[in-house]
Amino acid sequence: MANWLEVTVPANGDPEALCQQLADMGLEGFVIEDERDFKSFLENNTQYWDFVDEDLAKSMAGASRVKFWLADSDESRAVIAQLYEKGLQPESRPVADADWENNWRDYYKPVEAGEKLVIVPQWQDYDGDRTPVKLDPGLLFGTGDHPTTRMCLAAVERFARPGGRVLDLGCGSGILGIAAAVLGAGPIVAADVDEKAPDIVRDNARLNGVENAFTVYVGDVIGSGSLRAKLGGGYGLVLANIVADVIIPLAPYVPAFLAEDGVFVCSGIIAGREDEVRSALEAAHLAVTEHHTMEEWHCYVCKKA
Repeated sequence: MANWLEVTVPANGDPEALCQQLADMGLEGFVIEDERDFKSFLENNTQYWDFVDEDLAKSMAGASRVKFWLADSDESRAVIAQLYEKGLQPESRPVADADWENNWRDYYKPVEAGEKLVIVPQWQDYDGDRTPVKLDPGLLFGTGDHPTTRMCLAAVERFARPGGRVLDLGCGSGILGIAAAVLGAGPIVAADVDEKAPDIVRDNARLNGVENAFTVYVGDVIGSGSLRAKLGGGYGLVLANIVADVIIPLAPYVPAFLAEDGVFVCSGIIAGREDEVRSALEAAHLAVTEHHTMEEWHCYVCKKA
């Protein structure tokens, strides 16, 4: 098994200039870690989360560095010596030539949700008593292990009806709609602002043999009246596992999506925002019939008031 050296070079606030300097030496394959870029990304995408992992934030505090990898050899050590000669301060550590493309799979295990469902990574077999939902965790979106998703899945298995229409707003990987389809519901209509969502949802639906149940749209449900018209109404179950800052402006449009006896399930609500979200739901003439919590997250089940 070959070994590699992971080389980290401080960028002193100008990682692009450092990358050019390294490229001039014939090096390539850089990864930039910069606190300013990290903060800018968070500030410009606040609609997608209320919570950022504390360990991740700490790891980026004050960061301005460039990483690259070299084969563990005398030639590579000579390159590192050249970096020192140029006044840089590289740090290196050995890393094994593991299967970097696939070893992340070891972190994903089946996740039980509700009383019936289990989310299973596509490469694993499952022979238990629960209803499996196959998912490819490598496809950018959620994998089912987050508390908000588990609460929504528990609601799906209770409220999805055979042949019942389901609308998943902010569908991501499609996990909620797929679970509903596996349990016999359908047709399933889904929407997400990410243009990658339709392909990812269809791929995951295909893993479960329910791709024909799905119609997936790309767009902003809150800002696009034409998209809302395409989605229509009369849904027995509407799902929104997003964040408080999206659920609040979404709430006024939800009653039009629901059948008279339909159910709206919303989650992704961090502790401290639950009262604000509940007020928005009630102002939109939605009656909260259930309130569930798991860890620091909240989930509401609603019906038309």
